[in-house]
Amino acid sequence: MTEDDEMTPDGLDPADELYTLLIAVAPSPAERIRLAERLDGIAPLLLVADLGELRRLIPGPHQAAAAPTMGGDRALVLDSVRSRARCQGREVELTRLELDLLTCLTTAPIRVWSYAELHRAVWHEEGGEQRADVQSLVKRLRRKLHELGTGTTIDAVRGVGLRLSERRQPRVGRS
Repeated sequence: MTEDDEMTPDGLDPADELYTLLIAVAPSPAERIRLAERLDGIAPLLLVADLGELRRLIPGPHQAAAAPTMGGDRALVLDSVRSRARCQGREVELTRLELDLLTCLTTAPIRVWSYAELHRAVWHEEGGEQRADVQSLVKRLRRKLHELGTGTTIDAVRGVGLRLSERRQPRVGRS
């Protein structure tokens, strides 16, 4: 380092400092513009249209190749790169919508998600509740989770929405 190089007060190189990055997912250009205007100057901002775009820009540990699942392990493992779910050595292919819904539910497995929240997260649309769309998708996902032999299921909470439940072991893994 030379005398002309700037240092922070604590003697660190500014390039080595950690900083906050805000990431916002907004499907419409109008929403992204509105967010950029509201969050201007708060922190660096990354705006993406959907989770797929974010996954392509910032590969995370959930996109790395997964270690083989142990035979006795009943954890549900999502492989977002290959769009598959695994459990106990079995594997099923998931559609983009199924993967997005399951990913949403696994981010907070105990939380009850409203139909409107799930519809926005999966279809990236605002507006009225599209309950039938979500219910149809959940029906297909339940069948696939059952095929895997996992204890993970999607439960309806009457009058509220849906949540992910673990019947055998309270653990949901990610690859």
